[in-house]
Amino acid sequence: MEWFTRMKEALDLMELKMEERLDIEEIAKAAYSSPFHFQRMFHMLTGMTVAEYTRKRKLTLAAQELAMSSSKVLDIALKYGYDSPESFAKAFRKVHGISPSEARSPGVSLKAFPRISFHLSLKGDKDMDYRIVEQEAFKVVGRAFRTTCQNNDNTREIPTFWGACHQDGTIDKLVSIGEDNNLLGIVLDMQPGSEDFTYMIASQSNVDEAALAEGFTTAVVPAYTWAIFTSVGPMPGAIQDTICRIFQEWFPATGYEHSGGPEIEVYPPGDTTAEDYRCEVWVPIVKK
Repeated sequence: MEWFTRMKEALDLMELKMEERLDIEEIAKAAYSSPFHFQRMFHMLTGMTVAEYTRKRKLTLAAQELAMSSSKVLDIALKYGYDSPESFAKAFRKVHGISPSEARSPGVSLKAFPRISFHLSLKGDKDMDYRIVEQEAFKVVGRAFRTTCQNNDNTREIPTFWGACHQDGTIDKLVSIGEDNNLLGIVLDMQPGSEDFTYMIASQSNVDEAALAEGFTTAVVPAYTWAIFTSVGPMPGAIQDTICRIFQEWFPATGYEHSGGPEIEVYPPGDTTAEDYRCEVWVPIVKK
């Protein structure tokens, strides 16, 4: 319950600061959380990034002000953090489907994006199998692409990327050069304030010339303390559900938070469409 109270306090502060530039460190501090952990939790709980939420809220408030006042469009644009009427008009049209000046027409239809509220939901209908492990740094090799949390594009683009890597032979090559038979899905380069990140399909491997000749990229996963969760069921639904439960149920109930490092999916050999397929989610953690 305390965790949800802190998130409510952070939301209250966000509402008070809608006319200012977002200071994620200040907002996260209100939730007694690191900026990275706050943003990751917010996204997993709401389906939106903090930046996406504040954009929609600002444009809702701006639309109300346009409809109910005679303030200049430029003044309202500047008030809600836009540098020019052009950038404001582009963002406004994307949300409302009309220009800011059209928002003043009598009877015009505007989108209203309400303020979010958090409510305690006691689930606990399923056990969450996990263990805490200290792991030294290790090298990986694979293929990567950039995706975004905005509009949950990553939940569609990542399965498509896996499909393409199966079709072009990437998966078979990674299995052949890996130190074990496991495939890894790695979330890299998540930064506070950014909606974009790198997703890598990889295998654990000490890089050699043959791997580089295949056009693969390389990375080093640093040493972390990991919370490792077991996921059971067909992909990608089962692992997406497990990841959601980690953030919606496990983190609020424990004394841990996300360390800001990469997140890893570990896929052993087997039929990934089977109801009993087992894989793992590795989340880097620190004690609060």
